[in-house]
Amino acid sequence: MGRLLQKTYDLCGMLAGVLILAICLLISAQIILNGVGRIAPGLMPSTIPSYADFSGFMLAGATFLALAHTLRSGGHIRVNLVTDRMSQRSQCRAEGFILIVALALTGFGTWFMVGLVAESIHYGDVSNGIVPIPLWIPQSVAAFGMGLLAIAILHTLTELLATRKPVLSTPDEV
Repeated sequence: MGRLLQKTYDLCGMLAGVLILAICLLISAQIILNGVGRIAPGLMPSTIPSYADFSGFMLAGATFLALAHTLRSGGHIRVNLVTDRMSQRSQCRAEGFILIVALALTGFGTWFMVGLVAESIHYGDVSNGIVPIPLWIPQSVAAFGMGLLAIAILHTLTELLATRKPVLSTPDEV
């Protein structure tokens, strides 16, 4: 089960990277269209409809999809000034406490995001740009990312309880 979860985290991390690349391509295309519009007005359209909305949705998607991968790969910022001075047993307790608090907060965030998606579907909310996008689509990606982060935190907590060793701290961190 751990391998399947890790592959899911990695796949979502890859998808987040693809979304960031798509943002770069979309913004670059818009910049080129602006330049062509100034050099040869009327030759090409001067704007990509709702490109800012699409970029924002992709950024939100990339952010939320990358959370679980970043947690499991040790990419989140941690300050180990206190825990490095603790015994291994105390480190485990502190890490367990933090993971439980993080799981509670992330679980609440996931519950809220799922409620937001349901509300957007119920009311038929759409973006207010030139291209109306149903808001439940980008919100669903964010809710999925939050849910996956909650699973990753639970996965990490399970590893901590099974190994009785700190899981999040590595010697190369400062």
